[in-house]
Amino acid sequence: MDQTNLIEKFYTAFQQKDWKTMQQCYHPEVEFSDPVFQKLKGREALAMWHMLVSSSSDLQITYTDVEAKNDQGSCRWEAKYSFSKTNRKVYNQIHARFLFKDGLIIQHNDTFDLWKWSRMALGLPGFMLGWTSWMKGKIRKMAVGSLQSFISKNPSYR
Repeated sequence: MDQTNLIEKFYTAFQQKDWKTMQQCYHPEVEFSDPVFQKLKGREALAMWHMLVSSSSDLQITYTDVEAKNDQGSCRWEAKYSFSKTNRKVYNQIHARFLFKDGLIIQHNDTFDLWKWSRMALGLPGFMLGWTSWMKGKIRKMAVGSLQSFISKNPSYR
């Protein structure tokens, strides 16, 4: 399978909330990073997708502009969902970059505007404080705490 098809397989599985197929697209030594979940490795990255997909009842994913050449690739994707902690609607626009090894994704970096996300997900507190390093740190700490709790309840990720 070429890298373009691999990216499309990943996001098609994401659309279908098929975290197992998403995980199959990742190399065992995968590294994932985005503005919230920074520097996840291996099983942590697998667990994150499982947690995110299984915790959202109204998640909608679209993707476009899939490109891959040699050992690199990219795409744009959008997520629409209700943030579980506040039930507020989020529409997040993300740019993804990939590196490949052995026909799988070895590195996945997503970029998006965390302040914009915090305004949608958290409302007024996100609007007022979402740009601060304090609030960004609090968001990251909350997300990592949720991930660690999920991992502790799912022994296959330990």
